Amino acid sequence: MDGYAAILAGAAGTGRRLTRDELEERRLLGEQAAEAGHSLRSLVRLHLDATRTSWPGTVTASGTGTGTGTADSVLAAVTQAVDAFAEGYERAQRLAVRQEEAARREFIDDLLYGRSDLGRLAERAERFGLVLSRAHAVAVAEGPEAYDDTAPVTRFVETALISRFGDRRILITTKNGQLICIAPGDQDDVLTFFAKQAYAATDGSRVAIGRPQTGAGGVVHSYEEALSTLELAERLELDEPVLHAADLLVYPVLTRDRQAMADLVVSVLGPLRGARGGAEPLLRTLEAYFDAGCTAAEAARRLTLSVRALTYRLDRIHQLTGANPADPVHRYTLQTAVIGARLLGWPAQEI
Repeated sequence: MDGYAAILAGAAGTGRRLTRDELEERRLLGEQAAEAGHSLRSLVRLHLDATRTSWPGTVTASGTGTGTGTADSVLAAVTQAVDAFAEGYERAQRLAVRQEEAARREFIDDLLYGRSDLGRLAERAERFGLVLSRAHAVAVAEGPEAYDDTAPVTRFVETALISRFGDRRILITTKNGQLICIAPGDQDDVLTFFAKQAYAATDGSRVAIGRPQTGAGGVVHSYEEALSTLELAERLELDEPVLHAADLLVYPVLTRDRQAMADLVVSVLGPLRGARGGAEPLLRTLEAYFDAGCTAAEAARRLTLSVRALTYRLDRIHQLTGANPADPVHRYTLQTAVIGARLLGWPAQEI
């Protein structure tokens, strides 16, 4: 409130407005008040109380008195002073918000990429509600468009989780256009609810949930698992809206030795290239057959074929590859090769 009474007296005495220096001084005081943690509402009330108690006695409503100022000119000065003070306060608040957002984004980048000292990262995590000594799991939602921290979808999902779970040490953020939820590893209900809300808010997103992992490095590991699961789902054309990395561990195992898998695909399925129309139609036939539990009628229905046409295709596969899809001994090799073909992008891509 420094200098405020003098401003009122000057307005009452001469009817003048605030000078440029006085306005800047009020803005600086507003910034200092914001940095000190005072509420704007209480500060405006202080200005009004000071106006009432310091109102120049020489001024009347009609402007009579020893000075040339009127009640209107004093109120105009009050308006200027309070407005400049509030402007400075809001400027400081905006700066604080930008700094907080920048710090949060830097923390998220370091957390998900593991680029910072783990001890320092754990200290910073406390500020954002995470205790990295515990196990955490990461869920990643991929929708039809890219999302950032200010997107309505992000705000909707975050509000839903806070309303449901309150302070459960949950962190909602975005990265590369995807929605991300980091939650304690023993709280499956949080990630399941996140997946449900993300699916509803994005009109059909796909959500992958990594396995719980311990420590700051564990968050990175779980995040990368979720990303890999989304990539697998796209390659394998999986329809499930929610995928758990733990349920798909067999696929990374199959592709760990890429060259061995490529050799299997080419040696087992390579002869299908000699079929009319290429390998793709017969490859899809095998996929449908295995997905249907090796039931010809169900596979034919999924492919909109007659059972006779499906049986012909299976016989053709047997002729070309020498492996009978109906034979349990051959079935495992064929199915593994089919999975490998999808993971490697064959036959669209040479391997």
